[in-house]
Amino acid sequence: MVIGRPPEHDDDVLHCPACGLVVYDNPAPTASALVVRDGALLLTRRAREPLAGEWDVPGGFVEPMELPDQTVRRELREETGLEVEVGELLGIFLDRYGDGAATLNLFYLASVIGGREHAADDVSEIGWFPLATLDPAVVAFASGRTAIEQFVAKA
Repeated sequence: MVIGRPPEHDDDVLHCPACGLVVYDNPAPTASALVVRDGALLLTRRAREPLAGEWDVPGGFVEPMELPDQTVRRELREETGLEVEVGELLGIFLDRYGDGAATLNLFYLASVIGGREHAADDVSEIGWFPLATLDPAVVAFASGRTAIEQFVAKA
């Protein structure tokens, strides 16, 4: 199969002249949660690449036919064992997944309503960081750092 770009499309698409398939370079949607308890923000240490070993805001990729708030609940349960109530949408930020694909990242506020806290799935450790002293620079992705900065500025 030869992959080329037809002139009527942007440079951000791949087109197969044999079958007509067009692949667009659209950002992948993610949903994450800023969970605050007793003045501390929940962060998770990444167990997998990209950026393994770094702290991150818990969340993940939206699955097909899943709403972003459902993603937040599923990801928090899978990664931390916690059940959360999803609150207001804090913001939507563009980023990249490591050196790879572009992402469209939705950040919500959330609160713990149950579950038993434990690191699981692609998380190696859970930490609660006091907001008063948290340096957003410890967070792996720029979108997470921006979300934290905006949350602290609003608080």
